[in-house]
Amino acid sequence: MAYTFDEPKLGLLQINQVDSGETTAGGTTIPTGPNKLGMIVRAFDPTYGEGEFILLKGVASTAVGSLVTWDGTTYATTLCATTANQARPVAVSMAANTSASTYSWYQIAGTAVAARTTGVKLNPTVAIGVTSTGKVGASASGKEILGARSANAATVASATATVTVVLNRPHLQGRTS
Repeated sequence: MAYTFDEPKLGLLQINQVDSGETTAGGTTIPTGPNKLGMIVRAFDPTYGEGEFILLKGVASTAVGSLVTWDGTTYATTLCATTANQARPVAVSMAANTSASTYSWYQIAGTAVAARTTGVKLNPTVAIGVTSTGKVGASASGKEILGARSANAATVASATATVTVVLNRPHLQGRTS
C-alpha cells in the first residue's frame, strides 16, 4: 500500500510509519508536530483508492492489519476483543505500532487490508465481525462490526491471513435488548 496524502500539509507522518513522539517541557510525550493525536486525514492508494485515517496511540502486539478499538477521549487503542456489547469505534492498523508510547495511522474509511482469522473460508462481500482478538471473519461467527463489509470478489481460502474490507467509520455493536 502506497498511500499519498490529499492534505495540503507538510511534515505528516507517513501512513505506514510509527512515530515515537516528542517530549514536552512537562515530560508528556505527544506526537511529533504537525501531527496531532486524533487528527483525521485523507490519502489515496492506486490499488485501494481513497481512505480516511486517524492518528492514535499504539498497543502491544499490534501488527499491520490488526483490528483495534479506540477511545475517543484518550485516543488509546486496544486489540479488538470478541466481547459482546462494546459499542466502540474500530480501526485497522496501518503499521506495527506495538507501544502505548508511540503513534501511527489507523484506517477508518475506504478499502483496507485487515488481519483475518484463518481456518474458515470467507464468502464474498459479507458482513464481518471480530472472530478472534484483533482479527476479522464472517459476522455469523463473531461480534458484528457495523460499517464494515468484506470486499473480496471470490471466496477467500481458509488459510489466507488477510482480507480486504470496506470501512465507513466502523464500530462494534452495543447492547441490542
